[in-house]
Amino acid sequence: MASISTDTSGNRKIQFSDGNGQRKIVRIGKLPMKAADVILTKIEALLEAKLSCRSLAPEVAEWVGKIPDVLAKRLEAVGLIAPREKRQEDATKLGEFIDAYVESRTDIKLRTRINLLQVRRHLVAHFGETKPLRDVTPGDSDEWRRWMLTKLGENTVRRHCGRAKQLFRAALRKRLIAENPFADMKGCAVQANKLREHFVSRDVAAQVIAACPDNEWRLIFALARFGGLRTPSETLLLRWADVDWERGRLLIRSPKTEHHEGKDSRLVPIFPELRPHLEMAWDQAAEGAEFVVTRYRDCNANLRTQLLRIIDKAGLTSWPKLFQNLRSTRQTELEERFPSHVVCAWLGNSEAVARKHYLQVTDEHFAKATHNQTHSAAEMSEPDGNAVVSPLRENEKGPEFPGLSATCTLLHKMAVPPRGFEPLYRD
Repeated sequence: MASISTDTSGNRKIQFSDGNGQRKIVRIGKLPMKAADVILTKIEALLEAKLSCRSLAPEVAEWVGKIPDVLAKRLEAVGLIAPREKRQEDATKLGEFIDAYVESRTDIKLRTRINLLQVRRHLVAHFGETKPLRDVTPGDSDEWRRWMLTKLGENTVRRHCGRAKQLFRAALRKRLIAENPFADMKGCAVQANKLREHFVSRDVAAQVIAACPDNEWRLIFALARFGGLRTPSETLLLRWADVDWERGRLLIRSPKTEHHEGKDSRLVPIFPELRPHLEMAWDQAAEGAEFVVTRYRDCNANLRTQLLRIIDKAGLTSWPKLFQNLRSTRQTELEERFPSHVVCAWLGNSEAVARKHYLQVTDEHFAKATHNQTHSAAEMSEPDGNAVVSPLRENEKGPEFPGLSATCTLLHKMAVPPRGFEPLYRD
């Protein structure tokens, strides 16, 4: 990939071809061949990372950060590294780097931008606005995590650590740091918290719907509880053009999964519990209305506060994760009637995610199991408490007893005559 040559004066130079097939030369002066080989190896690593659009290995990034300015400028001239002055300007301070990164991400949604800025706030609160980016070590990241656990919940900390890992990975890919201090951190994925699961029964749902101030709110609640839609994002994107009355289907557009191929939308049945609210909204819709829900047009609208008021008006106690548990309840219900892969296709998640975060064990499951057990025991006994042998199925064989054996049902009635220990015999 690259080679070393030496001129008549003893000066060495390294030659290589860039991605466009152009010949590039880096002059390294009068160096021993062993030292020249080291530079050759690093240049090959830099070239490979550039051509494959991959981040540098930690040892290569560390070497780049320590080389003299003269060699750095020569590597900059052939496009192997970014200008050192620019790297220092962009990456010296933690706060400035994060701001520049978030500003450059024009491809992310507003909610993602807000989440990254929340992580910025916690990083800066702990390390300081002017903390040099390169000075954050893996030990520092562990301390930051422990510090956050004193202030936030476990799953919130996990999310923040995952986003911090993303920020420092971006710095590593730009060759601003030698290593990602969060690279080896485990436990950055959200865990299922079964203590926050709550099954919203149909009776409770009916009371909430009755307390809703208007049909639009009844529809918002029904779409979450009986349609399993993510709220507010999917609910607020639903258009009347997406309602197929004839086939009884809804086309649901999902911002959460649209970055996955083929997951930008899905079809959901117009369930019987959902149809009356949808028809009422259609009857009341203004002529030419585009969206099914006309208010709260911002997909980041806070519907939670209003739903809490409605639940309070209904005289009920609110449950954790208001809209999430409505969706979880619906998935649990549907899994009782339809195959899992069908339900997951309707709700837009995977079977693994459903098992971990959605499916619940309800009181009805326990009641059903207890009822079946009691019922079966009753069927197996006579009114007087005597056991009854269940009738044989056609493919079963009856028991075979030796000719002189008594049946099991009579053995307990046979009395044993009194006698001693001595054997019976005659003289």
